[in-house]
Amino acid sequence: MLIFSMSEKELGKKWDRCLADGAIKLGTGLGLGIVLSVLFFKRRTWPISLGSGAGLGMAYANCQNDLRSHYLLHRSEKVSLCNNIY
Repeated sequence: MLIFSMSEKELGKKWDRCLADGAIKLGTGLGLGIVLSVLFFKRRTWPISLGSGAGLGMAYANCQNDLRSHYLLHRSEKVSLCNNIY
């Protein structure tokens, strides 16, 4: 059984990308929520919470995918499931 491990430098780079992506997506969601709250929703707080949550959720999903990508096996050849139907 093979056990793969990431180097500390590679893991650090992935964490840095995750934190930067999280800050960008959180800021964008927060800003969009504030703009929508002020312009359309009579200064209610739920658009701000919704925008921030959506931004953090997208950042979390991207980070999870990035951290797990080291352990996925990638196939280089494409397999056709159906041959000439007609």
